[in-house]
Amino acid sequence: MHHRTTVAGLAGAALALTALAIPGAAQADEVSGDIRITKVVVNGGKNIVLGTTDVKTFTIAVTATDDSGIEVGNTFPVMWHTPLPNGDSYGLVMPDDIAGTCVRQSVTTTTRTHTLKMNPRIHPQDNTTAGTWTVRAHALANDGDYITKDSAAKAKVLRNSRLTVNASPEPVKKNKTITVTGALTRANWETYKYGGYTKQPVKLQFKKKGTSTYKTLKTVTTDSKGKLRTTTKATADGYFRYSFAGTSTTPAVASTADYVDVT
Repeated sequence: MHHRTTVAGLAGAALALTALAIPGAAQADEVSGDIRITKVVVNGGKNIVLGTTDVKTFTIAVTATDDSGIEVGNTFPVMWHTPLPNGDSYGLVMPDDIAGTCVRQSVTTTTRTHTLKMNPRIHPQDNTTAGTWTVRAHALANDGDYITKDSAAKAKVLRNSRLTVNASPEPVKKNKTITVTGALTRANWETYKYGGYTKQPVKLQFKKKGTSTYKTLKTVTTDSKGKLRTTTKATADGYFRYSFAGTSTTPAVASTADYVDVT
């Protein structure tokens, strides 16, 4: 199901303040005077990971500078995925707090931090928006200089992943074969359920009891339902886990460890 977010659906007060900050198709930067946006940080530099139900709260911090100083309440970011020809955006998130929180580094430079929320049942709109999003930022100086930066920063919005493991039989005789199963799943923003992530390489790892480091035994590929199954020899007491390195749309994840007693 698609939930297209358009400018018409936003609050009037927010629209009045952010008219210059709404992304459209193929917009260029707009600059008047010597004002500059020098830094934009999304979610503290970390990826934004969404599941199927929980709303994710994060921040965008915009640092701007001008010889006259930055006007309070007029530094504003939005985050979007795809500009559409009619001026709307496919995937669009705006701050909850219009004013944000202001920290002045100096007379000329200010960082304003805004809080945003992403609802996996509204904002991603569908699975095609997993990956890189763009931040468009606007700032206004005390002397009237302004800047609207079309691509002020990039951020990753990823589909949450889950990974399980089960090694059996337990306990097992030394040098006997054990079977290690599991499943790699990820959030589906269209069905609002977790589904199998197919044809993905996942490492089977083992940590011997009394040690602190996992060693990779082999790489196993998920099947058409995201399931994993392989065999290995039981050589010592220890912990088995699966580890997934992640992709451009899905974060890395490791399963919890399954301890096997070798007799």
